Amino acid sequence: MQSSELSFSVSPSSGVPIYRQIIDQVNALVVSGRLKPGDGLPSIRKLAESLEVNMMTVSKAYARLEVDGVLIRMRGVGMAVAEQSVPNSATVKDRQAELRTLIEQAVLRGLQLRLTDRQIVAVVESILRENRNE
Repeated sequence: MQSSELSFSVSPSSGVPIYRQIIDQVNALVVSGRLKPGDGLPSIRKLAESLEVNMMTVSKAYARLEVDGVLIRMRGVGMAVAEQSVPNSATVKDRQAELRTLIEQAVLRGLQLRLTDRQIVAVVESILRENRNE
């Protein structure tokens, strides 16, 4: 996928830091297969301009994604999706713990809204299908 075909958006009022929103969107694109190893991302300047955010915010997101092994710096290309290696178990456990916390919050909110267990599970399954392009 060409970096010009990518569409990012942020919500400053969401309560989630903007750099984190960028990280989450890149991760979702990689997991869904819409971004493949070697695909380039917009330059820091271009993404910052299109999102109307500070370049340091985008730089922070890209740096974190690089540390996490999701992106690599390629000479002449900029940031690109890294070849996906098998993550070490500590990283997987950390990610699972983070995800569990987020899902727990969403489940509790669903229960507060008086949704049934099946309705909550249906929402999660729907989100998975949408993000995997099924």
